[in-house]
Amino acid sequence: MKLATLINSALIFASITLVPGIAGAQTATTNNSETIVFNSNNLSTNSTSANYLQPLNLVTYAYQGGLQQHGIPSGEALVLKTLNRNIAAKDLVKAAVNAHKLPSQVLNDQNYLSAVNLELNVLPDYAAAD
Repeated sequence: MKLATLINSALIFASITLVPGIAGAQTATTNNSETIVFNSNNLSTNSTSANYLQPLNLVTYAYQGGLQQHGIPSGEALVLKTLNRNIAAKDLVKAAVNAHKLPSQVLNDQNYLSAVNLELNVLPDYAAAD
């Protein structure tokens, strides 16, 4: 049982660590069909980038009750709704936009939505370890 807990902890840590890089990675194909992967998180100092809640922080904020006034339950109720697929990443992002925690353009950011979805998927494991 301790090994399973250790493995789950390692998986959660890895997903938390790697999600920002994975979400920002994009692929391009050259004319000779080679795939090139680049990370858009490495922006130049002259670029204009938006700073807002990272997906993990958004899910944590919701879990702690920060979005209750916008229809998102907290704690175990959020975990259960996530397990039953009654709450999706887009629901959390919409609530965060309504709470003025995220800009509205994030609703169309598929990388951000995918990263929030990944965090929602590991939420039950994270909450069980809490």
